[in-house]
Amino acid sequence: MAEGVRSDAGEVVELVVAYAKQETLGPLKGVGRFLLFGVLGSSFLAVGLAILLLGLLRALQTETGTTFAGKLTWVPYLATGGAAAVVAALAVWRVARGPARRQGPR
Repeated sequence: MAEGVRSDAGEVVELVVAYAKQETLGPLKGVGRFLLFGVLGSSFLAVGLAILLLGLLRALQTETGTTFAGKLTWVPYLATGGAAAVVAALAVWRVARGPARRQGPR
């Protein structure tokens, strides 16, 4: 009888350990994958946007001829800063009005 109780207790311990692993390690792996792709995606997006803004600045400086010459050399910087502010505002707006807000509290 004691052997049966010990084997049952061992099975219960194994079951509890397997359940704990399933309910903790599985979701943690999913969160890790989510964070990895999120960080990679945001890094690529930041580098791409920085290159696009630099391209806009250089285009305004070189392709507009003498429009921004003399005392107006600051205008391309202002325009590029404004474009960057618009991109940042769009990002903040999308984060604030994203899918989590539509779902509401659970």
